[in-house]
Amino acid sequence: MTARAGWAVAGIVAVGLLAGAVELVVADSYRDALLALVAGLLAGAVGVLTVSLAPAADPRGLVLGGVFAIQGVLSWTYTNLGGVTWTLLLLSGVLFLFWCRPLSPAALRSGAAWLGVSYLVIGALGAVLVMKPEIALQRLAYAGYFGLVVLAVFAFRGSFARLTLGIAVAFLGTVAVLLLAGSGNLFTSPHVVPDTPWGRGFEYRFWGASWLLDHPNAMACIAALAAIRIGADAGLAAWQRIGSVATAALILCTSDSRTGFLLLLTSTLAFIWYGRRQALIPAAALAVVLLANGPSFLIKERYGDDAGVSSGRVETWRQVEADWRHDSLTEQLLGNTRDARATVYRASSGADIKLTVDNAPLAALRKAGVVGVAAFLTGLGLLLWNVWRRRRDADAWLVVLLPGALFTMITNEWLIGGTGGTLWLLLLAGEAALLLRSPGPA
Repeated sequence: MTARAGWAVAGIVAVGLLAGAVELVVADSYRDALLALVAGLLAGAVGVLTVSLAPAADPRGLVLGGVFAIQGVLSWTYTNLGGVTWTLLLLSGVLFLFWCRPLSPAALRSGAAWLGVSYLVIGALGAVLVMKPEIALQRLAYAGYFGLVVLAVFAFRGSFARLTLGIAVAFLGTVAVLLLAGSGNLFTSPHVVPDTPWGRGFEYRFWGASWLLDHPNAMACIAALAAIRIGADAGLAAWQRIGSVATAALILCTSDSRTGFLLLLTSTLAFIWYGRRQALIPAAALAVVLLANGPSFLIKERYGDDAGVSSGRVETWRQVEADWRHDSLTEQLLGNTRDARATVYRASSGADIKLTVDNAPLAALRKAGVVGVAAFLTGLGLLLWNVWRRRRDADAWLVVLLPGALFTMITNEWLIGGTGGTLWLLLLAGEAALLLRSPGPA
């Protein structure tokens, strides 16, 4: 064993012992302490994997990935304190302002840029026309922030392979922190959940700790994205690639995320085109998830018969349609103005729950109306065309991620960005790499 490997093992053991000791003090249970020890060892192993990958990553990618992952964590940890997330947006926005030069006209040809920014501008215009200036200002602030992200990515002049790796490594590091923070309840039930209507009833899914939470689907997303970006990179060590996929499998098991599972499954099927043997690793990981959770978790009715297999999504989509029919003509064209994020109220969920649409095309309709749907389709078409036209120059991870992104946009909004839009960010950086290179043969 080399000295570096010895220090890595020592670090993992130290983290595990620390987690176990803390849980022993808190819970006064040797059983819970032992389980926390195991969870701490896993968190330490993911941390070592993250540290091993960091030297190959670009610092700008690490910052971008970290900011977007932390946005999601803060949003769920401080659900009722929006100022916390806005503070992060403000501080990181100032940094991105310094990074956005030189301005690149290629950003205008980016499908991902259209997906992440256009609906916010359209929705702001709609709010102005219906005399809701506060909502218009908030949407413009969001549009300005994500516009700066686009410019900062397209202004990058280093290695995009290192940039996208940095984003993925930041996601992996976030997973390590959440595992360590929640080591006391990773293998026990019920899990710690937010003390909000969103959290109650989710005790069977791992969120983290009471002071550091992330939605299970969001956590599964960043773990799956890290596995896809790192696992498909032939330039990295085999143990790093396998470790990233194993981490995703662990999170999928504990988060019980069907959307995350489908994202990794679709990408794995696409990866077979690059190498059948290599695709066996994520396929084995997915098999472990099915064994651990049981195949029935994919069709489980989590909220009773009324919610169905979709966990209430279908009812939300129907509500979006009903609201659209009752909206003014301006809102039908430019988006609902119930609030800045155009959340949905459904009587069956209770008056204190603001629902997200959980469907990218319908979210575009909700947030920016018919014009927003047109902008969404334009952005999606541009993204697909840009990758297809330059497919021979595209990295394997980008090509295999796209089918997963398209498939899971049916049950999630992460294709259109927003706070915690981790998948959007990685797609944006991958597309930027292609647009800023000399175009390959079509």
